[in-house]
Amino acid sequence: MSDLYRQIKTFVLRAGRMTESQQRDYEKLGGRWVIPYVPQHLNYIDVFDDSKEVVVEIGFGMGKATALIAQDNPDKNYLGIEVHRPGVGRLLGEIHKKGLQNLYIIEHDAVEVLQHMIPDGSVSAFHIFFPDPWPKKKHHKRRFIQRPRTNLLCSKLSPGGYIYMATDWQPYAEFALEELTATEGLNNVYEGFAPRQSWRPETRFEEKGINAEREIFEIFFKRDV
Repeated sequence: MSDLYRQIKTFVLRAGRMTESQQRDYEKLGGRWVIPYVPQHLNYIDVFDDSKEVVVEIGFGMGKATALIAQDNPDKNYLGIEVHRPGVGRLLGEIHKKGLQNLYIIEHDAVEVLQHMIPDGSVSAFHIFFPDPWPKKKHHKRRFIQRPRTNLLCSKLSPGGYIYMATDWQPYAEFALEELTATEGLNNVYEGFAPRQSWRPETRFEEKGINAEREIFEIFFKRDV
């Protein structure tokens, strides 16, 4: 990955007050379910105590869909990456309430996590639900789904693994579709945009988009076998 893309952040740490319950869960549960950022490859068996396939969600927001998907799929393991602390606190509460054993969190920059903690060819799927669209042209370079970041994602996928993205921002959807199409080693599962995936629960950001009468766009690419 170029030095330019190492320097550009795909997020900003926006001020957000944690609720009392989020703060409590963050302090009480973080030591159990948040994996500290360390620039060395994870051993998934050490983390999950089994060898199930691993799904990574990048930018899980408040974690509503993340927890539901992990609950619905106990045969898979999940890593959620997020820098927004209130969302981390909220998801920790959901992990505890639902008794989930297959979901852990990394509270750090996703690009650095991918570069230094995720082994090549080790991820069965990436989920990216309603990422920041960075609508202003001067900020387009911050969009997560673009080359060479998509090349980085592809390198971490196992053969046949997939990248799934959903967004309510049409210009970003069209941009991401072009960037993924141009990424070597990836193939679009559908002709253009994907149909609604029934396994994905509605997210809080999706609800806002629907209320604003924006169309939802879904993108589904697989790595070559």
